[in-house]
Amino acid sequence: MNLSQAFDEIVLKRRSNRRFDTEILVPDEVIQKSLERAILSPNSSNMQLWEFYWISSPEQKAQYEKLCLGQSAARTAAHLVVFVTRQDHWKKHAQWNIDQIKSSISGEPSKLEKRALDYYGILMPILYRTDILGLSTLIRRAITFVKGFNNPFMRFAGLADQRVMVHKSCALAAQTFMLSIAAEGYDTCPMEGFDAKLVKRALNLPNEAEINMIVAVGKGTEEGIYGKRNRLPIEELVFKR
Repeated sequence: MNLSQAFDEIVLKRRSNRRFDTEILVPDEVIQKSLERAILSPNSSNMQLWEFYWISSPEQKAQYEKLCLGQSAARTAAHLVVFVTRQDHWKKHAQWNIDQIKSSISGEPSKLEKRALDYYGILMPILYRTDILGLSTLIRRAITFVKGFNNPFMRFAGLADQRVMVHKSCALAAQTFMLSIAAEGYDTCPMEGFDAKLVKRALNLPNEAEINMIVAVGKGTEEGIYGKRNRLPIEELVFKR
């Protein structure tokens, strides 16, 4: 089997399964490996503004079952993984990237290395900085207006843009995780039905953190698949230009 066929098999196998076999355990090694793969997911500017909380103890799972509104996927899961966005970590992660670049420099930095240092030292603060008065947002709007007046430019200004960006990256990691679980022979169910406020409280997260999704993991059952996988025709969704 070539790589294309193997990937086809994984994608076709992955279904949202809402009821797992509670008699079949999912080894910790499977979750660990899948989380390591998830960390390799593409993300905006390699800022990695995410955290993954692995819920595995019976006591913790019982708590999160309630926070997931008693869904059967949460109730029967062998493990739960909470995917969290952490845009409040932007300073620390920008500095981490700067340190990585500096550690690879031998002698005087090249033009490309200087650009990379400026990217994280100047551009990232412009993109992510916030303040009580909203001055940072006004500055971003002004830059966008001037730079984009007659030319294509990234239209990025307010807090909503920041939230969209970090949630996109976090969702990419969650998808990698789910495909990895499928490759290991187990099943997942990404859940949006949960009390985000109480989940944040249970995880002791600050206000700036947000729950992207909670993924239940287990060995799926036939009754956990709610019907055929129906999708709109590709011609209604894909437009070649």
